[in-house]
Amino acid sequence: MPIATVNPANGETLKTYEAMGEEELERRLQLAEATFRTYRTTAFAERARLLNRAADLLDEDQREIARVMTTEMGKPVRQARAEAAKCAKAMRWYAERAEALLADEEPTEADVRDSGASRAVVRYRPLGPVLAVMPWNFPLWQVVRFAAPALMAGNVGLLKHASNVPQTALYLEDLFHRAGFPEGCFQTLLIGSGAVDEILRDERVKAATLTGSEPAGRAVAATAGEMIKKTVLELGGSDPFIVMPSADLDRAAQVAVTARVQNNGQSCIAAKRFIVHTDVYDAFAEKFAAGMRALQVGDPLEEDTEVGPLASEQGRADLEELVDDARRGGAEVLCGGERPDGPGWYYPPTVLADITREMRVHREEAFGPVATLYRAGDLDEALLIANDSLFGLSSNVWTRDEAEVERFARDLEAGGVFFNGMTASHPALPFGGVKRSGYGRELSGHGIREFCNITTVWQGA
Repeated sequence: MPIATVNPANGETLKTYEAMGEEELERRLQLAEATFRTYRTTAFAERARLLNRAADLLDEDQREIARVMTTEMGKPVRQARAEAAKCAKAMRWYAERAEALLADEEPTEADVRDSGASRAVVRYRPLGPVLAVMPWNFPLWQVVRFAAPALMAGNVGLLKHASNVPQTALYLEDLFHRAGFPEGCFQTLLIGSGAVDEILRDERVKAATLTGSEPAGRAVAATAGEMIKKTVLELGGSDPFIVMPSADLDRAAQVAVTARVQNNGQSCIAAKRFIVHTDVYDAFAEKFAAGMRALQVGDPLEEDTEVGPLASEQGRADLEELVDDARRGGAEVLCGGERPDGPGWYYPPTVLADITREMRVHREEAFGPVATLYRAGDLDEALLIANDSLFGLSSNVWTRDEAEVERFARDLEAGGVFFNGMTASHPALPFGGVKRSGYGRELSGHGIREFCNITTVWQGA
């Protein structure tokens, strides 16, 4: 895949970039290793000062970088501005809290004595250069939610971003440079995916984090396993959105539309499978389909656009195949389902009903504004349908029954369970999945500790 900005609203190639050669790559790896030796000893207060400065600069750049993101991958520009604001918020969150999150931990006096020590502490120390392989769908947020905690922990970052968002990738390197971080703290590597394996095998690279497809995750995990290096993987999702009889149906249907089409439906944590109790199925389906049908699809740079184009022509083709397969299998198309005429990689908000296990859309992630509707006879059947997936990233449940809340919180196979609201990531809450959605956690204290050497320091009596 060429390293290039191609506007998905019209297919026009705006900028192309040459991949870095071996000499430049080697120079950057040397720089990352050298920078880490000194940066790791900087005080938390200095790291926080630099990260807060990066947040301030990002706020100043918000409108400009939002237009860049929209032009590169098609998200509505209002959502792009919100993404930039969220990144600045996360930077400030870690700048304020990292020192406390990584403070030394002391066992009880009784346990210290029992270990034969006069003093024992658990210390969190940085690992070194961390390779981040990041996707295009949230081209700022996916990177910042790794970079902010990693830099505050004393690590340095090497970013291999998706090839269709090179301007955003270069902006991120420049942002941290302008904020005053030492040269080599955060570097963007303009390389193809084929170069990732060699970099991960380099002994100077100590760990890796990847957000992306299941095949990409398998490849990185295989190499990291061979090299015995720590990884965090956030892969695909096919999140259930469960609606029970006690739910506020109007609110549930309204949120369901946003949960499905946020970021043009190209989000791992977007709700994709809508599982509705039979007592309220017909009413919910009518409200949900009407809401999807009413969405404003158009130029993502226009302020009133709610759904823009998909990020790539191939992505649209893949989505069409899933819808066509479901239609051939007997699915009912409640709205959408047909590619519009004209330029750009647009696909309409679509709702499919009467889904069966034999349809590909039941097993595979629909990365675009396509929702699937399921009818469940009771709570147990809703759980069976929800858990009948290879993925387990997050989940949504709408109910006002506390007994149902406890049951779903206990039995849903997912990294998160959100009740009466839409799945969202927040700096204070750990984020990640189970099953083929990956392993490890980002954000919160759990995220910052993922790339730390958890060191026992023991002193004899």
